[in-house]
Amino acid sequence: MQYRISHTTKYSYAEPASVCHNLVHLAPANFPRQAVHEYRLTVQPSPPTIVNRRDYFNNRVDYFSVTEPHQGLTITASSRVDVSPPVPITDNPPWEQIAAQFNPGSPRILSVLQFAFKSRHIPILEQLRQYAKISFTKNRPIFDAARELTKRIRTDFKYDSTATSIHTPVAEAFARRHGVCQDFAHVAIGCLRSMGLPARYVSGYLRTLPPPGKPRLVGADASHAWFSVYCGEETGWVDLDPTNDLVCSTDHVTAAWGRDFEDVTPIQGVVIGGGSHIMSVSVDVEPLQSPTL
Repeated sequence: MQYRISHTTKYSYAEPASVCHNLVHLAPANFPRQAVHEYRLTVQPSPPTIVNRRDYFNNRVDYFSVTEPHQGLTITASSRVDVSPPVPITDNPPWEQIAAQFNPGSPRILSVLQFAFKSRHIPILEQLRQYAKISFTKNRPIFDAARELTKRIRTDFKYDSTATSIHTPVAEAFARRHGVCQDFAHVAIGCLRSMGLPARYVSGYLRTLPPPGKPRLVGADASHAWFSVYCGEETGWVDLDPTNDLVCSTDHVTAAWGRDFEDVTPIQGVVIGGGSHIMSVSVDVEPLQSPTL
């Protein structure tokens, strides 16, 4: 499936700002089942330069500064991406076998191991472990258990954009059973890590228009978030969307991954001056019928 994606963020300041510095994770990721054919970042007012690099997790990061007085800022990321469905799972070992790979004294894979521990926004909590244990019963295959956990979060939690903020602790979101995609992904990751399993946070997009006869997915009008669980060396990472109770496939476009939301925040910045501000975000993920723009 090929998409044209447009992600626009606008800031309006009450007073002129003298300077701002911004770091953005808006470029879609390139990996075996996702190919980025075009990516363009435009900023108004136009900065002197926009530079990019790869972060620790190999995500593309763009950085720019606006050094002239301005009373607003518009950032638009445009891209064209091909997304293929995931390879069918043929190896589905018991979850204990995966967790045992990361016990002290056992062989360790650093690139995977780093996602097995607590992070700044996802602590290891006993209440999450107890919730996870319902799905992670003895000798249950890793994917089956993670898939059931995904379904339970979709059933037990209510999507409510007013219930939490980006600063809401995962323990509070879990207790309330209300939140948004970021909260649900953090809860799922916390559950998995509490069982000794590597899990990572994934940011990205959902197709805006569902296929004929299919319901519109929650979160399709903004950037979205889900999680990946490590299912062993043969299968690798499998992406699951607890907001919509889905195994991620061609409806999901991956932008970046990290330990939690903070690692892949779409836009992080510092502004000098400006007073109070208003921010608006517009996202459009358009399926393309032909391979050309």
